Amino acid sequence: MRFEKLRAVVSGGASGLGRAVTDRVLGADGRVVVLDVAREAGQALMSAAPERVLYVPTDVRVESEVDQALIRAREFLGRIDLAVACAGVIGAGRVLGREGPMPSEHFQRTIGINLIGTFHLVKAAANLMQAQEPNGEGERGVLVLTASVAAFEGQIGQAAYSASKGGVAGMTLPLAREFARLGIRVMTIAPGIFETAMVAGMTDEIRQSLASQIPFPQRLGRPDEYAALVRHIVENSMLNGTTIRLDGAIRMQPK
Repeated sequence: MRFEKLRAVVSGGASGLGRAVTDRVLGADGRVVVLDVAREAGQALMSAAPERVLYVPTDVRVESEVDQALIRAREFLGRIDLAVACAGVIGAGRVLGREGPMPSEHFQRTIGINLIGTFHLVKAAANLMQAQEPNGEGERGVLVLTASVAAFEGQIGQAAYSASKGGVAGMTLPLAREFARLGIRVMTIAPGIFETAMVAGMTDEIRQSLASQIPFPQRLGRPDEYAALVRHIVENSMLNGTTIRLDGAIRMQPK
């Protein structure tokens, strides 16, 4: 599938990794529908390019909100070539913390945004993609999900986060197999430690410590590198049903 003039939907598309994807699509003369809870950032994106960006305030945990957002996306875009699930929270916390056991609400919120929210987007996007005309190779759309290296090497304090991202990685192949007959590919990216809002509040000392754990390149990842991989996935039709680590060869230690 060609990336130029792509029509995309990006959850969490107003900041971080999602914003990098939004910018990459716009930079290739494409159009984007951004699903996000960050109203100010989303409105600013739409105001800057109202003919090419539609912002829809969306809590991905709410199925009806995602369904309605995708209907609006199809009306605005005409068709949906790509859907990227970037909405997420870190959900850090020990199960047995200093103030007692972790409340189940904390675990449920992390699962709700990272895993169930991703499922809501996948389901709604694939449902619309299946009715679209395929390209010359029979392809109707591409779905890109976001996991994390924590799906494989979760650290202490990441039980909820790792469970949510492990679920995303785990459903990638079954989804790809199911959607194959429809000409819809499903891929997941598992980023390592990236320069996003999740690490922006850390001290320079902590950030340098994290960077030193990455074999090469010994620095935090850049959101545009995530977006570059999304573009390659779109353009390489043989990529389907697997999770790609984007992590500089880091393997996370217990803590």
